[in-house]
Formats: sequence, C-alpha cells, structure tokens
Amino acid sequence: RRGAGCACGGAFGGGAMTGGRGISGLAAIVACLMLAVGAADAKSLFGSSETLHIIIKAPIGALPKVAATLEKSVAGTLSVVGDHPETLAITLTLRGLTRRRPDVCAFPPLRVTFPDKPPAGSLFEGQKKLKLVTHCQSANVYQQYLLLEYAAYRMYNVLTPNSFNVRLASIDYVDGDGKPITTRLGFFIEAVDDMAKRNDLREFETQTLVPSAKINAHDGARFALFQYMIGNLDWSMTAAPKGDDCCHNARLLTQKGKTDNLVPVPYDFDYSGLVDAPYAVPPVAVKLSSVRARYYNGFCRTNAEVPAVAAEFVARHGKIRAVLDDITALDDGKRQKAANYIDGFFDQLATPEKLIKTCS
Repeated sequence: RRGAGCACGGAFGGGAMTGGRGISGLAAIVACLMLAVGAADAKSLFGSSETLHIIIKAPIGALPKVAATLEKSVAGTLSVVGDHPETLAITLTLRGLTRRRPDVCAFPPLRVTFPDKPPAGSLFEGQKKLKLVTHCQSANVYQQYLLLEYAAYRMYNVLTPNSFNVRLASIDYVDGDGKPITTRLGFFIEAVDDMAKRNDLREFETQTLVPSAKINAHDGARFALFQYMIGNLDWSMTAAPKGDDCCHNARLLTQKGKTDNLVPVPYDFDYSGLVDAPYAVPPVAVKLSSVRARYYNGFCRTNAEVPAVAAEFVARHGKIRAVLDDITALDDGKRQKAANYIDGFFDQLATPEKLIKTCS
C-alpha cells in the first residue's frame, strides 16, 4: 500500500546486543511494523494507485438540471470488475458549481452515496459519501483534462499528507434499463473526514469569513505556492461564495477544540493553467490573458515562510514531475506541455522573493 514502504530489513546492527540483534535495531523493526500496520488500516479504496474498473448503473439522465432540485438523488448500483468483484447499492446526486452547468459539461460531476454500510472486506469499506470527478464532455481531449486534474491532486500528495487522496477509475456508465451510456475515466476523492482523521485532525466548519491570522503561516504559504505552481486562482483559504460554507475550493483542518492555526487543504483544480480546460478563465479582478499566466495570491503575512516552503518544493521537484510520468493514459503531448509548465515554475523559484511582491 502507498505509504507502507518501510526498510525493515536495514534495521539490524548498532547499539547493545541482545541475541545477536541491536536493541536500537529491534526497536526500529517494531516501529516499522507498527507503521506497516497503520498503513494497512488505511481505507482500501485509496490504498493503491492502480486504475479501477467499475460499472455504475443508474438512471443518470433523470438527475435534475435546475438548482432548486439538485439534492434529488437517483438509486443505482456500483459494481467492481476484477479479481474481487462486488456490487453495492448507491445513490447519485449532482454536485459542483461550474461543471454542473449543462452549457459547460454534458456529463456532470457526481456524489456517490452508499445507503447501506459496505461490508467488511469491500473495496469501499468505511466509505459513506464520495465525490466523483467525471469526464465533463465526450471528446477524448476531456479525458486528458481529467487526468491533469488528477495529477494536481497527486502532486499535492507529494508535498504533504494534509491533502486529499484520489483513485482513478475506468467507469462503464449504464442506464437504469441496462443500456450502455459511455465508458470514460473518472476519479474518486477521499472524504474530508477521512483525510482529517488520518492526520489526527478534524475539519473546521464555519460559514463565516475566516481571518487570515488564523491560518497556519507555513501551511498557508504551501497552499498558495502550490496554487501558483499549477496556475490556479479559483480558490480562497478564508471565504466562500454567499450561502456556502467556508472556504472556496478549500477545506480547513484543525486540532480538536482549536479555532486557530488552521491547515488549508486545496481541491478542485479544473480552472488551473496545468489543466487548461477550454471553459477556464482567470478571475475578472485579476487582469491576466489566460489561466496559463501565473499570479501569486498568497497572504503577505506568510511571506516569511515562502523561502522555506520553496525549498520543500525544490527538494521534491523530481517526485512532482514523476507524477506525470506515472499517469500512462496521458498523451505524450499533454504530458510534455504539463511538464514544461511545471518546470517553468521551478525556474522561477530561483528568485522566490519576486513572487511575494504580488501577495494579497
């Protein structure tokens, strides 16, 4: 499983000897085994990067199209294809903002809910509600946009465990009467409660504006620098559109009982320059020619953290680039364009002080 790579075999030697083994070495082995057990307890859905093959059967066309009835759901089934097949009851609802609009996406993003608790041993054991990022349009190029957004999540995984895990899937969509609709790639996003729990944190929920002083400076700088790397301005660490919970395309984590030192976690990257979706445009308030043009939107109060965070990025440059190489379904042209875009960011990190001149 991802994250369970512990070099137990190298833990021998050194320290006082007992039965031919070093006490410090034995302690290291025990610690390593405990780490492995913890990794095995992770939700199995996100315990692998292997692409799933699933079938979603439901009257998707019956999902409501108008905002007033978006909470309406349709019942269906989710079947896992492969060595461990299973079929689970699900309900589907629409979600999202821009991609929910029929003039943007012919196929909307979905929320998958399990009305019955998935059984022990199920791939979906422990899951209740999951966001499913879908293909938006039928053209093959939209598969590439989806893969690049998936790559953005994986890149943030490289930088910090305070990030959403994702799982890619090849999905056969079938109508309620059994008629095939389409087969396209999609990916599941880890539930926020699970992401917080594995980091020994919890979600900080509020509908009010969050003062920037409550954001952990280092985590806030990492968040902003990552968004700059992928060329994304469709977010806010401290505010949300009217009527929505804070924050826009971000979730805030905190320790139990705390209301400050908040850790912002980003999601939803389809408006980024890395993805470069045809419907993505820069915010009106920021006069940029396209979403490919970068603009640093971090807080001035986190400027002191930017050099240290930039060093973290530089140390992980190779692993961030490797994310693109690991996604075999990416076209060579899209992969190279994305790699060049990421490399351009690292060229700028030679002088990070120039970035923070545009802080908010």
